[in-house]
Amino acid sequence: MDKVAFLGLGAMGYPMAAHLARRFPTLVWNRTFEKALRHQAEFGSKAVPLEGVAEAGVIFTCLPTTLEVAEVAERLLPHLRPGTYWVDATSGDPEASRRLAERLQERGVVYLDAPVSGGTAGAEAGTLTVMLGGPEEAVERVKPYLAYAKKVVHVGPVGAGHAVKAINNALLAVNLWAAGEGLLALVKQGVSAEKALEVINASSGRSNATENLIPQRVLTRAFPKTFALGLLVKDLGIAMRVLDGEKAPSPLLRLTREVYEMAGRELGLDADHVEALKLLERWARAEIR
Repeated sequence: MDKVAFLGLGAMGYPMAAHLARRFPTLVWNRTFEKALRHQAEFGSKAVPLEGVAEAGVIFTCLPTTLEVAEVAERLLPHLRPGTYWVDATSGDPEASRRLAERLQERGVVYLDAPVSGGTAGAEAGTLTVMLGGPEEAVERVKPYLAYAKKVVHVGPVGAGHAVKAINNALLAVNLWAAGEGLLALVKQGVSAEKALEVINASSGRSNATENLIPQRVLTRAFPKTFALGLLVKDLGIAMRVLDGEKAPSPLLRLTREVYEMAGRELGLDADHVEALKLLERWARAEIR
């Protein structure tokens, strides 16, 4: 097995890299290098300067946006070896990723977009879903290294993974907001949110938002910070570009983007994405409970 490298030890990347370190010789790098050193101490990975990751046969990135991935790639370009695979778990931009793939190909490096779904809980448990974009041969080559995944789906050419991820997160946003609107109306009618969810989750209106997010985070008023509202707004922007590129009819998704941008302005982009429902509660002068 090749040595692997993981760049970006954030809320998702830190546990994802831990799964790699349990199975492969793993190099880690993070902009805040102390976090790489902590990962080394905790999981037996090896913290290295950025150019050191070029030793790896498979390089993973999990950074905030494709812009940061491209910046790191430019810094690494003189050090990269032909035949290296670059697996980008960032929730990135399809078009920018296609440009990055072409740039890396100049050095003989094969780029695949491989965003994940499942949240921090899935990253810690190693049960993430990976949506891979890239050539079939490269997909088969990197699959054995996806130690953090329970399900891996090759969704199409480079960029397809990021497109699927953006649309998936747009659907998350729709489901969460719609459930919040409906539950607030029921609460104001005298129905407890808990009882309403007991019915909804045994019926056709159920979703991940009603089955997991709202019971665990809203009813409890816990609102843990696992996925920033600003990142969901970013993903909704990517989804809009996917829709624009295909000239797809999308009035509901476009309206959803507007309400989450409004929530970001009102609550701050560092708030958790589920906290968007606090804006609805403010408007309704009621809480979902």
